[in-house]
Amino acid sequence: MNKRKVTLAVATAGVLTGAAGLSLLAMPAGAGQPPSLPDVSAESLVEQVMTAKPGAFGGTVEVDNKLGLPSIAEIPQLADGKHSARIWTDGNGKLRLALPNGQSEQTIVDDGKTTWSWNSKDNEVTKSEHKDSPEPKESTGEKAIDPATAAKEIVTKTKEFSDITVDGTARVANRAAYELVLTPKPTEKTLIREVRIAVDSELKMPLRVAVLTNGASEPAGTVGFTQINVGPQDAKLFEFTPPANAKVTTPEAKEAQAREQLPEAGLEAALQGKDPQIFGTGWDSVIGARIPADAMTQVPTEAQGLVDRFTKKVSGSWGSGKLFTTKVATILIADDGRVVAGAVPEQVLFDTIGQVK
Repeated sequence: MNKRKVTLAVATAGVLTGAAGLSLLAMPAGAGQPPSLPDVSAESLVEQVMTAKPGAFGGTVEVDNKLGLPSIAEIPQLADGKHSARIWTDGNGKLRLALPNGQSEQTIVDDGKTTWSWNSKDNEVTKSEHKDSPEPKESTGEKAIDPATAAKEIVTKTKEFSDITVDGTARVANRAAYELVLTPKPTEKTLIREVRIAVDSELKMPLRVAVLTNGASEPAGTVGFTQINVGPQDAKLFEFTPPANAKVTTPEAKEAQAREQLPEAGLEAALQGKDPQIFGTGWDSVIGARIPADAMTQVPTEAQGLVDRFTKKVSGSWGSGKLFTTKVATILIADDGRVVAGAVPEQVLFDTIGQVK
């Protein structure tokens, strides 16, 4: 199966993770006896998480996926199971990620001025220059694999819609941590029962994030450090030179090529949240978009078959379409091109899709 045939599946999985903000949330088990730590209030711990600035560190992150996403050979990291990555940061914006994928590896390096992404399998490099702007640089999707970044995003978006408690302690990557728990308020219509964040007792840096859903005793997903080395890292880690004979391109060039070669590229852009419409707030917020009409009519038969394989047909007063579900998110694609997604039950999407412009 080539890239044309999996574009829709990649995009569908992408919106599930992007809309819910939970794509890499899966939990490695802690080890050892829970440490004895001084009491801390939930309010104080949340404030410390929000204001702490993690310094330099390097470590191994493990993702344990139980989201119920389909298994596709070309994109194995989307499937249920355990996956690992290595991450290094200088504490001042420079970053390196190593993401194994079978016999190949994707390397992402942010040197402070340019973000490089190299896929060893096809020896292709994407070069993205940082644009000068007074606004803070947004985290890339790849950086969300860092539990500290993922936890801060969750806390920022949901704290006012949650009951927050401290539920004991844990030991993660051989470091003592508090267990901060965010539980959606009873008024929130969401698939999520609670999110547990292990916060380093010394650094106040989240070390692990776990998401539990309604009706399940085990986490649907967890992302956390299994090993971490706090302190200055080798400066050469944040340098990158394209390998010999590598094809170097830019994100703009890749998008232009996709528009020329893939008629379903408009669908992928919509599903990945380009120019999204946001409905609601908190845990039950929904992302909406509209797929261009030409993309709806030009989707290859085999790609459409892939979508059909992982969705079910649904209909209502809003019209008809296809529904894709996982443990933490739901996506509804109407036949007329409207798309809505969120960490919510399907009825919430049925009630919301009529608002998509």
